[in-house]
Amino acid sequence: MLQDFKPVLKILLRFILIYVGLVLAYQFYLNEFKNSGLDPISTWVAEQAGWVQNTCNYQTGLIEGKPTQETTWFLMEGKYVSRMVEGCNAVSVMVLFIAFIFAFYQGIKTFVFAGLGLLFLHIMNVSRIVGLNFVFLKYPEYGKISHNFFFPVIIYGSVVVLWLIWIKFFALKTPDHEGS
Repeated sequence: MLQDFKPVLKILLRFILIYVGLVLAYQFYLNEFKNSGLDPISTWVAEQAGWVQNTCNYQTGLIEGKPTQETTWFLMEGKYVSRMVEGCNAVSVMVLFIAFIFAFYQGIKTFVFAGLGLLFLHIMNVSRIVGLNFVFLKYPEYGKISHNFFFPVIIYGSVVVLWLIWIKFFALKTPDHEGS
């Protein structure tokens, strides 16, 4: 009976091992920047969101908090509208995405899909942050509901869509046999 579940157990074990390994690696990375301000990945994401906002003609500056705060504030149009913390960089969501994709490993196309998927998730996340900052600037009364409900759907929904594409078009695709 265990033989029937062997493929599923292999996928599950691969997912768990990859996920735990990536989470531990990311935690090790974060520990290197403890109490020294916002980590470099989060700072990079904040800078990109600020660049997009400036490109859209919304004067934006980034103001670093105290090193122990591990945060950077978005100053938009002269107002502090939000702050960037480590959780806003979407790395934890990307780790989950990668673990799932590699659990259904399909050779080189796994790496290509994972790379393109990470790029897509990064763009969606920067867009999510920019959108939230616009809401906080223009419609602050909707800021909390947007932050807690509407905008998380964007990033998590993007992951689910990518997972569905991976499973339907790549992981479960059987090669066509000519002459059969």
